[in-house]
Amino acid sequence: MNFRQKYIGNRAFYRMLFTLVLPLMIQQGITNFVSLLDNVMVGGLGTVHMSGVSITNQLIFVYNLAIFGGLSGASIFGTQFYGSGDWKGMRDAFRFKLLFALSTGVIAVAVLALFGDPLTALFLRGEGNSAEMIRETGRAAEAYRNFALIGLIPFGLVQTYAGTMRETGETVSPMKAGLIAIAVNLTFNYLLIYGKLGFPKLGVMGAAIATVLSRIVELVYVMIACHRRPKLFRFIEGAYRSMRIPAGLVKRIAVTGTPLLVNEVLWSLGMTFINRNYSLRGITVIAASNIAATVWNLFCVVMFAMGSAVSILVGQRLGAGDREGAIDTNNKLIFFTFASHVVIGLLLIAAAPFIPLLYNVEPEVRQMASRFLMISGAAAPIHSVIHVIYFAIRSGGKTIVTFLFDSVYTWAVPALLSFVLCRFTGLDIVWIYFAVQFIDAVKLSVGIPLLRSGFWANRIVGAPEGGSEP
Repeated sequence: MNFRQKYIGNRAFYRMLFTLVLPLMIQQGITNFVSLLDNVMVGGLGTVHMSGVSITNQLIFVYNLAIFGGLSGASIFGTQFYGSGDWKGMRDAFRFKLLFALSTGVIAVAVLALFGDPLTALFLRGEGNSAEMIRETGRAAEAYRNFALIGLIPFGLVQTYAGTMRETGETVSPMKAGLIAIAVNLTFNYLLIYGKLGFPKLGVMGAAIATVLSRIVELVYVMIACHRRPKLFRFIEGAYRSMRIPAGLVKRIAVTGTPLLVNEVLWSLGMTFINRNYSLRGITVIAASNIAATVWNLFCVVMFAMGSAVSILVGQRLGAGDREGAIDTNNKLIFFTFASHVVIGLLLIAAAPFIPLLYNVEPEVRQMASRFLMISGAAAPIHSVIHVIYFAIRSGGKTIVTFLFDSVYTWAVPALLSFVLCRFTGLDIVWIYFAVQFIDAVKLSVGIPLLRSGFWANRIVGAPEGGSEP
């Protein structure tokens, strides 16, 4: 098989791909653009306010990834159940996700409510931070956190509904829900952060309230969209008649999903640890890395959408028993991801000097953020391929391998590297950021041989009992 046949699809393939990923890209792109505007609005209040919100969001990021990891194990089964036509299995997987999201949300709210202040303080011990800066940053983080916690449980339920709908290949309804939520978030950010049109001026507290309102609206929309079309989303029929899930399926999801849950929690803690190490160089570094992360997310909507595409398209083929088709599809998706991110990386490098100018922060912060963005743009092709390799290996249920490949590597290599460089060297933070970003080339050199071996391409569900039972 020549290169073109192996890595480049025909028109029908790309038509199918874009039908699936364009709604995801539109939703994620607008979401991240609004996050950028939100970031700019909060940044208009000053560096310490933006840093306080950034610290709180870094803590919430651990919860978000715990939800993602916990739901991912059930999603692997849900996608393959759909591919095999087993609606009962898909319904049981949905119930598992629902219970997990509710219980995890309650735990996260309790932990952040009780320990939010000491966790925030870990980020405020950097060099050059005055007592006043530390105090004001801590106050901003607390004000934002007190309201942001209300949105955690709705977030988990949105992921449960929207993720299960996407497993059927239907990505438009979750996209519409996301767009409506974005409009609500942006509107109330404008009204409540600065006190426009008669609304109170609440600063970072207003940003948190706007986010919570958007989460609730998004949840209401996806629930209505799902329950109104039971013929399309057949898994929802009778989903709430009981919460009973077959013990055998719970065990299989737990065996497959626990490594994913542990992986996402450890990976997010690893990234939080890296950012905490960066913060040892001062609050200005927190602000600059926050700007860089927000802009990076905006430019990487294709990467995130391609991860979902691999999960859905490859998972459905594995569920249908088409192993060769799954491998072929995955090859084409990975090549497309790499090629597109060469271009995206160059665009990010070109935009890097200008985007930080939108922020009302010190020139030092703008310059640092610009350099971080250039480094991120140069590393984009590496990170994009690693991202889709992770989803490919996961789609076949090889979750222990994804655990080793993702979180174990993160702690053993980039997290350790950031700790050593930030604590024991006088190396400039920009060069430390460069080293941490490009050390993932080692991960890529491991991931490609794993992928080529084909060991991951497995069907983990059987044929539905009694046919496609509604």
